[in-house]
Amino acid sequence: MSVLSRQAIGRRRTLRLLLSAGGAAMVSACGSSDASGSVETTSSTTTTTNTTTTSTTGTTSTSSESCVTDPTETNGPYPADGSNSVNGSVVNALDDNGIVRADIRSSFGTASGTAAGIYMQLTITVVNVNSGCAPLAGYAVYLWHCTRDGQYSLYDIPGENYLRGVGVTDANGQVTFISIFPGCYAGRYPHIHFEVYPSLARATTYANRVLTSQLAMPTAACTAVYATSGYTSSRSNFSSTTTANDNVFGDNTAAQIAAMTPAMTGDITNGFTGSVTVGLAI
Repeated sequence: MSVLSRQAIGRRRTLRLLLSAGGAAMVSACGSSDASGSVETTSSTTTTTNTTTTSTTGTTSTSSESCVTDPTETNGPYPADGSNSVNGSVVNALDDNGIVRADIRSSFGTASGTAAGIYMQLTITVVNVNSGCAPLAGYAVYLWHCTRDGQYSLYDIPGENYLRGVGVTDANGQVTFISIFPGCYAGRYPHIHFEVYPSLARATTYANRVLTSQLAMPTAACTAVYATSGYTSSRSNFSSTTTANDNVFGDNTAAQIAAMTPAMTGDITNGFTGSVTVGLAI
């Protein structure tokens, strides 16, 4: 098995250069059983509403934005964040040169494969629920998910590292990933894993994460995608699972599930575009 776990020189050298040359800019959730030994816990729900009033051409309008503290979930058996090993070797894609990217459909480094599937673009907004849903800039988000056949790179597919990537939130607290719509495998509701780190410099090992959680894929989009020929294996699996009977999402509140489900538009021809807000209690 090829494990891309120790390419520390390229990644860390790049970080040192970035920190020395532009330090100011740097600063300014899986299987039916958890083979990694991670413990799944669910945090209490905190909802914050941020109300703003604007005046345009003499007309005053009020808009209200609310955010929910995302619950902590298991990182599952396939995180590749340094928390588990395969065949005696620690699997840590976070320390690999090339992991920081927006388009995660293809592998990086010495691997060269590309994951097949329906196009998906996902924008994540990271906010502070303790500060009126204020955006958190400069936070690193590590995102990973399974293929359309329900497999994970570096584990089920040891020669590839696709469908994994790290991005940094901008001034609006946003980071966007381009990927494929994930499949649905037996025992789990369709989902995407992610971890949030306080900075890119600290996004090199799971020990520095401030949140590990998962996103639940929208039911309507799943129904449309899994009706296509490329997702045949997902169709029957999806028909027998819901967020309520899922072993990860099942103990969350309705407000948490709503917050963990991206708003998504699109179709199977043009792909899907989604957005979701992730709340941290900082």
